[in-house]
Amino acid sequence: MKYKAVCSDIDGTLLNSERDLSDRLKRVISKLPEDFPVILASSRMPKAMNHLLRDLGRENNPLISYNGGLVQNANGETLQSTTIPLGLVEKIFQFVSKTSLHISLYHGDDWYEPKEDYWSKREIINTKAEPIWMSTEEVLKLWSESDTGAHKVMTMGDSQEISWLFGELHLLFSKELHLYRSKQTYIEIAPKSISKATALRLILEKCYDFSMQEVIAFGDNYNDIDLIQAVGMGVAVANARPELKMVANDYTLHHKEDGVALSIEKYLDQII
Repeated sequence: MKYKAVCSDIDGTLLNSERDLSDRLKRVISKLPEDFPVILASSRMPKAMNHLLRDLGRENNPLISYNGGLVQNANGETLQSTTIPLGLVEKIFQFVSKTSLHISLYHGDDWYEPKEDYWSKREIINTKAEPIWMSTEEVLKLWSESDTGAHKVMTMGDSQEISWLFGELHLLFSKELHLYRSKQTYIEIAPKSISKATALRLILEKCYDFSMQEVIAFGDNYNDIDLIQAVGMGVAVANARPELKMVANDYTLHHKEDGVALSIEKYLDQII
């Protein structure tokens, strides 16, 4: 089998212990043909991913943002945009308002933060992006006037409050929302209909002439399971969730030990 693209999750998979791209990874990516797609698939927004593509020398590559909520081709043109309707965002906010939890709202490259605190500072450091400082009430009013929804809602804070919120939202909105606890202190909320696998399939249909079976994909967490199952070679890093390891075709080292770089080196003769 000759593989014709790489698709990788970012946090916990591609990035090292410094939350950056290792020199080893950059070197192995530079060995790939210029027209070989390296597709990043993440819950991040585009501007928190574009700098990684630049560092890899792959600026003109497709992007899967918001776990498939926003899909863009190599020219940055939108292939698909799926949002949480405003009315549902407002209901989520009503529940969050009963807690001390932090809430972040996202649409396209706009990231809205109500205040500067531990959680917003942490995300700025992690993503190397800057938010728009605006209260949630103001954002909802702005979106109401422009008929806009959210590509992602993220809540962060005390793990017990997070557990309560997860339970309430799952009970009421599980048919409409995908609720994902990326950490014990985080909930990432997206439309139910999207996934990294469906986004990658769309990119291949619209932009390339090869199949999902000719893709190597890397992941570590629950939101990568469908992607790992859908491609020809799904690889789990050593720190991956047990559920993801169970469906992977292969394993590699921990993300802090350059697992993705090692695996690409392993399959390099099946690429070039």
